[in-house]
Amino acid sequence: MKKLIILLVFLLIPSAQANEQFPATGWVDKPDRVASTDAEIGGELSIFAGQYSKSLNYFLDNNVLSSEIFGAMFETLLSMNPMTLEYEPALAEKWSISDDKKTFTFVIDKKARWSDGSPVTAQDVEWTYTAIMDPVNLTGPHKVGLERFNPPRILDKTTIQFTAKDVHWRNLGTVGGLSILCKQAYENKDFNKINFEFPVVSGPYRLGKINEGVSVKLERRGDYWGRHVKSAQGKGNFQTFTFKFFAERENAFEAFKKGQIDLFPVYTSRIWVNETKGAKFLKNWIVKQKVYNYNPIGFQGFAMNMRKPPFNDLRVRKAMAMLLNRGKMNETLMYNQYFLHKSYFEDLYSKDSPCPNELIEMNKANARKLLKQAGWVVNPETGFLEQNGKQFSFKFLTRSASAEKFLAIYAEDLKDAGIELIVDKKDWAAWARDMDEFNFEMTWAAWGSGLFKDPESMWSSKEADRKGGNNITGFKNKEVDTLIEKQKSIFNVTERNKIYRMVDQMVYKDFPYVLLWNINYTRLLYWNKFGTPETVLSKYGNESSAYWYWWVDEDSTADLSDGMQANTPLPKKTASIYFDEAFKHQAP
Repeated sequence: MKKLIILLVFLLIPSAQANEQFPATGWVDKPDRVASTDAEIGGELSIFAGQYSKSLNYFLDNNVLSSEIFGAMFETLLSMNPMTLEYEPALAEKWSISDDKKTFTFVIDKKARWSDGSPVTAQDVEWTYTAIMDPVNLTGPHKVGLERFNPPRILDKTTIQFTAKDVHWRNLGTVGGLSILCKQAYENKDFNKINFEFPVVSGPYRLGKINEGVSVKLERRGDYWGRHVKSAQGKGNFQTFTFKFFAERENAFEAFKKGQIDLFPVYTSRIWVNETKGAKFLKNWIVKQKVYNYNPIGFQGFAMNMRKPPFNDLRVRKAMAMLLNRGKMNETLMYNQYFLHKSYFEDLYSKDSPCPNELIEMNKANARKLLKQAGWVVNPETGFLEQNGKQFSFKFLTRSASAEKFLAIYAEDLKDAGIELIVDKKDWAAWARDMDEFNFEMTWAAWGSGLFKDPESMWSSKEADRKGGNNITGFKNKEVDTLIEKQKSIFNVTERNKIYRMVDQMVYKDFPYVLLWNINYTRLLYWNKFGTPETVLSKYGNESSAYWYWWVDEDSTADLSDGMQANTPLPKKTASIYFDEAFKHQAP
């Protein structure tokens, strides 16, 4: 199924002394250990990008595709080492933190240039901040972190200073990870209408041809100012990325098998188990691999709008969870490929520190009791539950036909309990508009996770009424709010994680979602014409890290062409990749 993955990759403040200038003298620009020295420049990578987005401006449309495209065009002040997770220079060549951990000063690299040849300046940073914080602009999720700061001060042409209102471990990551736009190019435009035209960029790629609703191209910039950096070598190798749009994942898979898409991450067990057969797979023209690395585990579930009946009642929400037969779905539709969620932060627990949350299983008897306690009574004439003369009927807002087989099972069990589920299917853009306006009762949402958690944007009460935000359920809990405030000034990850486990357990008991399932590895299918690192993906990355580390290998491309013409097999690649093991064999 198509997954909505809101990126929550929050950064860790380096363990450094205040007022120290970074990068310190010990920092050395050196190649990325994952990137291959064999990488070649050129060629195209064709990617399934889901449904067409309402905007490619990540500040306006907080989704995976917009993040990928925007991140390729616009750079941040700081980057992060993909192995050590330490900060490194990007647009800023150095930075400092004040003794009170509230003031952050960045010095922009004088070599940094926009694609029109003009230098990146402190004014560009200031204007980007101002545009995001403008109440008129629909940049809700991005306002959350920046609200902790006063407006930045320009110290000189290349130096800008941010001062936070309070100490927060995320502050450096918030301003250092801000994608910077060119003031001169965009200041006279309506920011809410900057969706598909980005004439001036600073990153390694620029926007190419857009075929509305069909495809979007990114083109590699030969004049990218940061091309000389050693840590960039072996990355960003494709001359062109082509993101292709399909309303349904099944249609995209058919296009993939025809060679119209190069890389296909598999989110559907039926495809992985039953539809990866036949000559193209048996003869290794298409590679099938599982990749186990340190990619954080998110969660997915049926989000309930707690702002209005019937899901403003905890007893109803808990009953809805008890009426979902996840075990049956996992067995009959997903070949037992998944584990069932019992946490919103699955990777904060381990065998040595198990999750105390009770696994919710189907229990119609208890669900009926809860619904009765909530005032819902069966009308003997219709068989449906009623309260104050109103039938228990709700709409399930969906954007994917692949979800319907799961909803059909759920609907039957709900009907047996006296509840009517009505499928309300819309395209991505309409779905996103309804979500932004809280115009839904229940929907399917899947969320990515970050290496360093921060529950504020999703679970803080003050975020519950922010349109376009991440707290889509309208969750409010004063005890959780207290814990969220407490964690802000804690710089020790281990101590913060203790608080997040407490938050998790409180949220879990409030049932804002009917939780579903997940996997702890990445399932990849791709045509056997690419060169890849030994690790295939980066240490913490999902399938999108392939965009930056892979390349078109001329020999492999020729072998694939010859093999298909002669109907002969290619050598089989390793079926399961384990990052630590593969990294040992990666060339230093």
